[in-house]
Amino acid sequence: MTRTSAALGRIQPSATLAMSARVNALKAAGVDVIGLSAGEPDFDTPDFIKEAAIAAIRGGQTKYTDVDGTPALKDAVALKFKRDNGLTYERSQISVNSGGKHTLFNALVATVDVGDEVIIPAPYWVSYPDIVNYAGGTPVFIEGPAAQGYKITAEQLERAITPKTRWVMLNSPSNPSGAAYSADELKALGEVLLRHPHVLVMTDDMYEHVWYAPTPFATIAQVCPELYDRTLTVNGCSKAFSMTGWRIGFAGGPAWIIKAMSKLQSQSTSNPCSISQAAAVAALTGEQDFLEERNAAFKRRRDMVVAMLNDAPGLNCPTPEGAFYVYPDASGVIGKTTPKGVKITTDEELIAYFLDEAKVAAVHGGAFGLSPAFRISYATSEEILKMACTRIQEACAALK
Repeated sequence: MTRTSAALGRIQPSATLAMSARVNALKAAGVDVIGLSAGEPDFDTPDFIKEAAIAAIRGGQTKYTDVDGTPALKDAVALKFKRDNGLTYERSQISVNSGGKHTLFNALVATVDVGDEVIIPAPYWVSYPDIVNYAGGTPVFIEGPAAQGYKITAEQLERAITPKTRWVMLNSPSNPSGAAYSADELKALGEVLLRHPHVLVMTDDMYEHVWYAPTPFATIAQVCPELYDRTLTVNGCSKAFSMTGWRIGFAGGPAWIIKAMSKLQSQSTSNPCSISQAAAVAALTGEQDFLEERNAAFKRRRDMVVAMLNDAPGLNCPTPEGAFYVYPDASGVIGKTTPKGVKITTDEELIAYFLDEAKVAAVHGGAFGLSPAFRISYATSEEILKMACTRIQEACAALK
């Protein structure tokens, strides 16, 4: 018998990971393909973080830890939230998990029941709706089109909230668009949420330190302290510290949610890797100056990619304010025909054309809930990005 669970049937494989796997297979076959689908910094983990991990190994920190994080790491997370966001959390208000996705999964599965609605602005990270579906909830999407800077308005949020709304999910800077909410924009959303005390707020701040906007980064519990008691602020080490493979995510929020997440984790993964936790302590408490240097490199890449994609016939690429993605609007190429006589009717077909003819891999906008568009990660060298964007320009120019 090959029957799988109903919960598993409610989700789809990650579109971003699927494209990365396809790129790896093509490269293994000797194809000259440029992969711009993975959301992973090309910078290495800083040496001082590596050394902390090596010291932990040599010091025998290889045993089980507390289920949702060592006291040392919880204290480091509390320090980070206080230093960077002005938020104060006790250990009982902090959860440490095996990556940011695991943090989101624990929080939603531990709190969402069948019939609950979770509001998700689109475009969204591919895993948000699938985790909600797995938990038995219902994703409710609010589209933030390119004309709105890929952000939603307070009026849209007000219209979407119902008595069944359990959570509102925010992601700033955004994966996939790089859109970033200002403090004033967050306050406007917060004013709506204050009128609906039954709604919890989850903010995914994973790209906090990849920030280009002229105003400082802000998170909603910081600018709307009245929402502190029902906001889960999610972050992690993956992006800013180039620690994607170390798998450390964390959150600060109401103690009852943290306790529920810990209960779930105790019967699933148990504690995150003990060595990764030691490395994360060093990351969060050590020197932070390197973040500015890496941010400057990302900004240079962003500027080049945006300019080159806007020179591609039919593409309109807004300038993101954070993260390391662009999300070009592809409306101007939908309906055109390839040199082989194939009509492009969807952004998924456009991405297939780029991969087959230009040997550039991106992710179609349908995977992120807002079409026609596609996502490119510019977390790679300027040389590779220039080559990829040139290929995309040529591919778009060849469409008729």
